[in-house]
Amino acid sequence: MIDDGDRIMVCLSGGKDSYALLDMLLALQKRAPVQFDLVAVNLDQKQPGFPEHILPEYLDGIGVEYRIVAEDTYSIVKEKLQAGKTMCSLCSRLRRGILYRTAGEIGATKIALGHHMDDMVETLFLNMFYGSRLKTMPPKLVSDDRRNIVIRPLAYCREKDLARYAHIRQYPIIPCNLCGTQTNLQRVQIKKMLMEWEKDSPNRVVNIFRSMQRVTRSHLLDTDLYDFAKMTVASADELPELDIAFDPQTDLDADTLSR
Repeated sequence: MIDDGDRIMVCLSGGKDSYALLDMLLALQKRAPVQFDLVAVNLDQKQPGFPEHILPEYLDGIGVEYRIVAEDTYSIVKEKLQAGKTMCSLCSRLRRGILYRTAGEIGATKIALGHHMDDMVETLFLNMFYGSRLKTMPPKLVSDDRRNIVIRPLAYCREKDLARYAHIRQYPIIPCNLCGTQTNLQRVQIKKMLMEWEKDSPNRVVNIFRSMQRVTRSHLLDTDLYDFAKMTVASADELPELDIAFDPQTDLDADTLSR
């Protein structure tokens, strides 16, 4: 994710995940085989009661270069959306545009976000249930403005582990008063569903995450990915798996199965 000479903009919201992300990158910076710079950036969205002093004091205390960007997106979201409507979609679009602009202003080559494994699995189901699309957050992608690479270094971290780490580190957590208390958020419902699944089957979230790394495109239904209409017996060599894809995982070897 990181190359020699990178200037990485670490998006710091004041939540546990972004604090842990900054910590991890600072530790990596000391022993990585490549040289890179870090700039912490916080977007002050002018939410009522937002404690503006906390992040500057924290960042000054650990000696990290930073920039606080003040943009009143709170008023825009409140003005544009009807009462009771979820705010995440509009808020994230506004926030993304500001962060991309800021990355250009500070000369960043990478934008680091604090999304973790649970976020990625939740996003998968959000897109499936509410967008009819098989898609999630990749660990690395080109930004919408095509000027930056977005990276998610916490992709393989579980949220529960980050929560424990944040408790140990005693971060000065800043709650999101704009959307964090909305009980009708679709993501909240997905999170509850996954928590219930994990009670019955521990590590189910990990298994779902692993499945996103082992995609058999010929056994899905997207004709843009695979030309089913032209499929013939002669074209079978192009398929990574045939009927085997429907078989359950087994520890038996091929010789045993052939008997």
